[in-house]
Amino acid sequence: MSLKDRITQDVKDAMRAKDKPRLATLRLITAAIKQREVDERIELDDTQVTLVLDKMVKQRRESIVQFEKAGRDDLITIENNELEIITPYLPEQLGEDEINALIDAALEQTGASSIKDMGKVMGQLKPQLQGKADMGAVSALIKSRLG
Repeated sequence: MSLKDRITQDVKDAMRAKDKPRLATLRLITAAIKQREVDERIELDDTQVTLVLDKMVKQRRESIVQFEKAGRDDLITIENNELEIITPYLPEQLGEDEINALIDAALEQTGASSIKDMGKVMGQLKPQLQGKADMGAVSALIKSRLG
């Protein structure tokens, strides 16, 4: 069963269970997937659906940071609930040791020696880590090694 089919099935299950918060979030996911399909006139595969989900998770995390600054605990709760519903659809997150090993390999393969080479390293790592790690954190790790 594809990821998109699994999400569609979960929407139906949430409707039957009358789980309104879960249903609302699942509908946000399906709307984002359909929007991308319509915009690009393609049928999304699991990898592309994962990219959509990864973007949604990133948006939620950024929103939580902003809401914390504004002291909006009510909105933080909503965003955290949405994160809990979205993240199970993403691949399992890599551990710090695995990420560091991939960074080491990419640094060696690209011959990166300064911060100017960051684009090469990120370009090599992104396909391997997309959806499996927070790319912002990966970027910070690379900067600390090259800087």
